[in-house]
Amino acid sequence: MSLETEVGVFVDGVLNYFSTTVQQGAQCGTPHLALNDMPELADYTGVIQVSGKRTGLVAFTAPKSMLSVMLMRMQETDMSHENLSDLAGEIANTLAGNARREFGQQFQISVPVLHPDRATALPYPSASRPIVIPIDWRNYHARLIVCLN
Repeated sequence: MSLETEVGVFVDGVLNYFSTTVQQGAQCGTPHLALNDMPELADYTGVIQVSGKRTGLVAFTAPKSMLSVMLMRMQETDMSHENLSDLAGEIANTLAGNARREFGQQFQISVPVLHPDRATALPYPSASRPIVIPIDWRNYHARLIVCLN
C-alpha cells in the first residue's frame, strides 16, 4: 500500500467521523511531512500506539474550544477536563481503528492515552517523520498526526 493510499485512509476516516458523530462535515487540508519542526500540539492530544507490522503512533490534537463544541453537538453537557480528554482519545482511537480495518490484523493499536501537555514532544519512533493532516471544522483547527515505520 502506497503512502498516499495510507494517508487517504486516515483522511477518509476524519471526514467520516465528523459527518457521522457531530453531523457536520470537516475539511482536511493538504497532508504534509513535518520536516524541520515537530507538529505543534493543541490543548488536548489523544495518542494511540501502533505495533505489529507497522510501529509508531496516531495522534489527534485539538483546542479545548473545538472539543467543547463537539461535545455540545453530541448532546453532552459535561465539559470537564475528563470528558474533553476522553473525546480526544476517542477520536484518535476511532481513526486508528478505521485504519486497522483497512491495514489488517497486523496493525495492532493500543488503548488511547492523553498526552500530558503541549510542551512535551510526542514519542515518535526514531528515523521516521510525522505526517500532519490539518483538519478544519467550523472555525476550529485540529490535526491528525500519523507517524509509522
